[in-house]
Amino acid sequence: MEKKRILVVDDHRDTADSLVDALSVSGYQALAAYDGASAINLARSFKPQVALLDIGMPVMDGYELGRRLQGHPDTATIHLIAFTGYSEEVQRRNTEAGSKSGFKEYLVKPVDLGQVVGAIRRMLGEETMQEEVPSRPAEKRRRS
Repeated sequence: MEKKRILVVDDHRDTADSLVDALSVSGYQALAAYDGASAINLARSFKPQVALLDIGMPVMDGYELGRRLQGHPDTATIHLIAFTGYSEEVQRRNTEAGSKSGFKEYLVKPVDLGQVVGAIRRMLGEETMQEEVPSRPAEKRRRS
């Protein structure tokens, strides 16, 4: 089975690289970009299914990057997750900007790997369901 491709974009290299390492150990093929222009180029060649974009990057913020990715035919199908250090209040005020940029999920830093993987799985339609114990048909009793 082919590994799902995840692009992590954050201007803080340590954050991006740590997340890429954690996602790789979790079974994903993950790559990092550290600015918007590099992310666009990498997205066109890597063709990720999901991209985690930091909102507060210099030069091209995550909203602009999201709009550009969603606006280009080669990258329009990428599922976008906002990855931000901004508080939830700022996030709520930016919901309109986020939806115009194509974001379907917001993660507020610091996040744990479980939150990130959960968001990725939701984007891919693989949301973890509680494991159900398969029911076995009742055995027919023999009459003696």
